[in-house]
Amino acid sequence: MPEGEPYFMFFFHGFPLSGGTRISRLPLVRNISELPQNNYGRPGLSHTTIAGSVLHGMKEIEVWLQTFAPGSSTPIHRHSCEEVFVVLKGQGTLYLAPSSHSKYPGNPQEFHIFPNSTFHVPVNDAHQVWNTDEHEDLQVLVVISRPPVKVFTYDDWSVPHTASKLKFPYYWDEECYQTTSSSKDEL
Repeated sequence: MPEGEPYFMFFFHGFPLSGGTRISRLPLVRNISELPQNNYGRPGLSHTTIAGSVLHGMKEIEVWLQTFAPGSSTPIHRHSCEEVFVVLKGQGTLYLAPSSHSKYPGNPQEFHIFPNSTFHVPVNDAHQVWNTDEHEDLQVLVVISRPPVKVFTYDDWSVPHTASKLKFPYYWDEECYQTTSSSKDEL
């Protein structure tokens, strides 16, 4: 293991899925560095679902490891779940517009994020995470509630909530998720 690199091991068991199907054969202990990563067509992103609703049968939470190359970011977005971040390495900026009760996100607040910092994003608050470091990746551990996530994206901070674009299932769920639920905006 390279010095200074985070190393995680997570414990899992077979989880029942809706319809009575059980995902078995998931090892109880897995080495996170051996889990598949993908950028899902988004340059600068590396995403790993450590424990998820679609692949692992999780019902209440989902856990991701995401790495952002220098200068890359998430889209401006919101979702109807809580989200907690732990910054493992790198630094960046969280843009947060806590205005889910307004007609549009508006001007976001800016928060510097850094190694060992943590932050949470309330339900339906528009936000964006940027890696502002020119040389180092930004790596975060992310926990969301109520998976799978329905993401509403914005072209900019002045786009009305009603004009945001729904992406469901999200990129890392779409290969194995059959959408049967309503895509209605929950705001």
